[in-house]
Amino acid sequence: MTYAYFKGQFVPLDQARVSIQNNTFQYGTGIFEGIRAYWNPDERQLYVFRLAEHYVRLLRNCRVLKLTIGKDVKELSEITLELLRRNRPETDTYIRPIAYVDSDGIGPKFVGYPSGLAMYTLPLGDYINVSSGIKVGLSSWRRIHDNAIPARCKVTGGYVNSALAKTEALEHGYDEAIFLTEAGFISEGSAENIFLVRDGRLITPGLSEDILEGITRDTVIELAREELGIETIERPIGRTELYVADEAFLCGTGAQ
Repeated sequence: MTYAYFKGQFVPLDQARVSIQNNTFQYGTGIFEGIRAYWNPDERQLYVFRLAEHYVRLLRNCRVLKLTIGKDVKELSEITLELLRRNRPETDTYIRPIAYVDSDGIGPKFVGYPSGLAMYTLPLGDYINVSSGIKVGLSSWRRIHDNAIPARCKVTGGYVNSALAKTEALEHGYDEAIFLTEAGFISEGSAENIFLVRDGRLITPGLSEDILEGITRDTVIELAREELGIETIERPIGRTELYVADEAFLCGTGAQ
């Protein structure tokens, strides 16, 4: 049996349900995280990648949407580990916690409604094919601006923006889309941060370019600096710089 965490307890996954009247279902008024755990078959052990950092980000982003879930980083981590123990996966696993408006009230708002917390897991291999290069195209859709829907937060409703760009890319024969900001600079992929390689250095859009504050992005910057001695420059990137870069790559929890 597969379990989920829902309304303060562990329940069978098929019992973790919200009403079709639920506010977050209707208006996208939730914050979620994507966390990976990697199965080591030799040690028969599951290793969760940067668990605490994901929950620091979740709680920080909940403040933006005025969601109050009543859990701290330690408690959220303990719930996650207990859920994994109950589900006993023996493969690479994706963990999806979501903070949401736990009300059937009509009207897109955050005040006056209680907040809820749910979590589930599922097996997940490669989100995109990482065995070779992929085809990407610049999207005609622009990245949502921080003054509209904060891209630095994983707001459920904001992923309509990602879905439009990804769908357009697939319909045009690409594997992934690259967003431009409203100002015309490179932002990110539909669900990944982007890095360019030029003259032995890494270049990536800064946090003011309407990007997610990616944990994998932070890991790449740290490993490049400490393990490889490679400098990362965070700055605006013009679209044509993509065409003249030596290399480019995407990264994220799902994309890896």
